[in-house]
Formats: sequence, structure tokens, C-alpha cells
Amino acid sequence: MRKTTVGFASLALILGAAPAWVGAMGPDAATPEEVVTKVHEAAKYLHDKGQAGFPDFNNNARWVWKDSYVFVFSCRDNKMIAHPLRPDLVGKPVLQMEDDKGNLLFKKLCEVGNNANGGWVEYWWPKPGEAKASRKISYTQSTEVSFQPDVRVGAGIYDDTMSVEELNKLAQQAAEPKKDAP
Repeated sequence: MRKTTVGFASLALILGAAPAWVGAMGPDAATPEEVVTKVHEAAKYLHDKGQAGFPDFNNNARWVWKDSYVFVFSCRDNKMIAHPLRPDLVGKPVLQMEDDKGNLLFKKLCEVGNNANGGWVEYWWPKPGEAKASRKISYTQSTEVSFQPDVRVGAGIYDDTMSVEELNKLAQQAAEPKKDAP
């Protein structure tokens, strides 16, 4: 049996449940598939490189694309480890941070990051280059980093229509091995 990788948009079309974001996102907007791929890639990168990899997320264009970016934080240590667009947050406590609607966004990100496949969290955060907060949905997962076991890696999309439930379902389906037809 061979494992087959299917993208979110392809998976949604195969299942006949194409959500609003399929084909509707602009060329400058990150897609859910790109976010999950980047977060998985970043988690593996940190697992392999260890703590020496943390600074790379503050100044490496590899982790910033379209209107999204990868950020790294620790739930146990209650701090932002790396953030490419907000260096002022690095080293600062995050668990008590609230969005514009009073949500403890990093507390929620820590909770869903405990799941084996990670998960998505909705909150309000400014788009890069903007001051006003927009609806953002971020995917996060934990990663094992030497001498710091409670590290989370996250990235997000800015969208007004997708639901967290829909994204979690698609992420779970994309993670499951697919059987090839006989």
C-alpha cells in the first residue's frame, strides 16, 4: 500500500465539499495547504537543528511568504521564541495576550498544539503592514526541540469565511494515508 499526498483543494473537490476558499483566494493570500506544509516543514527543521534554529525564524525569508509567516513560541516557558514580523514580541510572555475580542489566543494555540496532528485557532490579529486587526485562523503543532520539549510552531491565514471545524477536518483527512484503487 502506498501513501498518497492530496492537497486541501484537491481533497475538497474529490470529496465534493469544496469550501469557499477553493479558487477564491487571491495570489497574495496564503492557502490552508501552504500553512500546514510550512508548519510541518518548520517543525521538522527545528527538530533536526535544535535550539540553534530559533533565530532563523526571525530573519529568514524561507519562513515568510505571501501574507503569512511562521512564528515559534513556548507554552511551558510562556514566551515568544521567534517572530519574523514582530521582533518586539520575541522573549515576551504570550499566554496572557488577548486579541481585539478578548480571546486568549496563545492559550488556545497551546491547547490545540497538544493534539497529535495540531489544529486551527481563530482570533483577531493585524495583517502584515496593517494596524487594524482582521480575522485570522492559525494552524499550530508541537515539535520536539532538544532541551526544550514544549515548542509550538504556527502560521495562519486571514479569512472571513472558513470555519475552524472545516479546516481541522480537512487537515485530519489530508494526514490519513489513502488507499490506492485496485
